[in-house]
Amino acid sequence: MTRHTHVPRTSFRPITALALPVLAGVLLAACSPQPTPAPGAEVSPDGTGHQPPVAGADETPPTPASAGDTIGGDGSEIRLDALTASDIDAANLQGELACSFSAGDAMPLLVAKGIVASDEPAQGLVKVSGYVEPVYAPGGFNGITDDPAFTGQGKTILIAVTDAAIGGGESPPRPATLTYQRADGASRVFEGRWQCGP
Repeated sequence: MTRHTHVPRTSFRPITALALPVLAGVLLAACSPQPTPAPGAEVSPDGTGHQPPVAGADETPPTPASAGDTIGGDGSEIRLDALTASDIDAANLQGELACSFSAGDAMPLLVAKGIVASDEPAQGLVKVSGYVEPVYAPGGFNGITDDPAFTGQGKTILIAVTDAAIGGGESPPRPATLTYQRADGASRVFEGRWQCGP
């Protein structure tokens, strides 16, 4: 007698209408051509021309210090305030003639007086963060008319004339810079005018 082995029938479910669009989308994406990088473009490891993100690329680079910012030192700002008439009068600076550095139309940031044809140092004043402080330059009045260097406690101040005099008269102002150098290595440049005379 022949024995027949019974094989169970597998039931198949019909593909639903919802699954058909999903399957079609997957097949379409698999068959789509990959984008071709533009001529001369760098080709990434995956061949698409898209570069992987660089760490920190979205961070804003630090802004370099512009002219007028304090550079170096312990990070604290160098601040020069305009001298008042009472600051200058109270100092009783000795000398026949004076020079001053001003920025804009404000009162001067530095005033100095000296004796003509003298070896006595010229005496000057600056107001640092609200405090009036003395500075000195060698050579009397003649020593401060062109690019003088003043020194004081914890500071050196360099005046550099940068262009010809503006206007006429006995003592016309000249464009200049004032560079304040602090003992801790900090410095700051101020732009303005250097004017010397009676």
